[in-house]
Amino acid sequence: MDIASYLSKKRSSFDEKSGNIKDFVVFDYNYIPEKPVTREEAKQIVNSMLQFEMSGIPTHMAIIGSRGSGKTMILKYLKELFQNETGLDVLYVNCRHYNTSFKIFAYLLDNENSAGASLVDLYQRFMQQYKNKTVVILDEVNLMSSKDKNREILYFLSRSEQPYMVIILSNTPHVLKQLDPATRSSLQPLPLHFKNYNAEQIYEILQDRAQKGLHNWDDGHLSQIAALTTQKTNSDARVAIKTLYYKMMNPSDDTEKCFEDARRDIVIDVVNDLADANLMILWAAATNKSDLVKDIYKRYCRFSQDHQIKPFSYMYFYTNLGYLQSVGLLALVATKIDRIYTNRVVLTFDKTVAEQICKLRFE
Repeated sequence: MDIASYLSKKRSSFDEKSGNIKDFVVFDYNYIPEKPVTREEAKQIVNSMLQFEMSGIPTHMAIIGSRGSGKTMILKYLKELFQNETGLDVLYVNCRHYNTSFKIFAYLLDNENSAGASLVDLYQRFMQQYKNKTVVILDEVNLMSSKDKNREILYFLSRSEQPYMVIILSNTPHVLKQLDPATRSSLQPLPLHFKNYNAEQIYEILQDRAQKGLHNWDDGHLSQIAALTTQKTNSDARVAIKTLYYKMMNPSDDTEKCFEDARRDIVIDVVNDLADANLMILWAAATNKSDLVKDIYKRYCRFSQDHQIKPFSYMYFYTNLGYLQSVGLLALVATKIDRIYTNRVVLTFDKTVAEQICKLRFE
């Protein structure tokens, strides 16, 4: 069969398989539902933002929660809701893409005349442009560059005489400990932990996606996907949504197979998105003969030096292990050796994935 014939045949096959899907958008991770699952955490954010609108006195917040727990989705939903229903200006930035204070300010100013400007210059322009009560949402703030380890933007916004409220999102609470004392003192963020979804909430999310995006579905499959997601993935809603998509595209496939395929794809996405330093830590854990944290640290240091990268201190290395645990890539397990307790690193996925991605990036 020539390539053109193969293309035609596969296209017909995909058209046939996707016949039950009426809207593919609901399976996109960036999709924001019209009515998200109601959560107590969201109510607390709403209350703080309403108080800020009324008084102009900000309650800065640190939203902490695992991947797939709905942090980003809820904040994006609230951004649009408050922008339309209140007098607040609400800004959103993902620090994965704009990973220094300078880049964040430049992005919020549409990069206008940022070349050659200093950070203070951009901050002054920011204050000129945003004079109203403004909420600044900084997502994945833990991924800001080590070049900006003090996260200067937090200091500027929290010390400003203008009414700015800051909401930071992170997968790990360690980010708060990394702030310098002056920033931590002025920001004083109210910590809010986003709990993982339970099976009932995952089912509700899947049912909403099914109603919006499918012609027909089996509620039994939704319940099964919700149960698998809760039991095996730390309640990662992204895995549940992708499993439903795979099941709808391949109805004859077993639901558990669709789930495992979705979980594998999410792991690959997460590992690919890691910063170089975190990926190197994962590489050391995947290839070291010993699974003890101190032994893995030694291997990580050797890897870093081999690639002309300055390794983290042991304390910062351990903090990053906590981050990798929070995104579901490993588990830190306490173990007793010669009457002394220490930690072992247990990878929660096939280690060959880390090895392959590391080789592509570093070799």
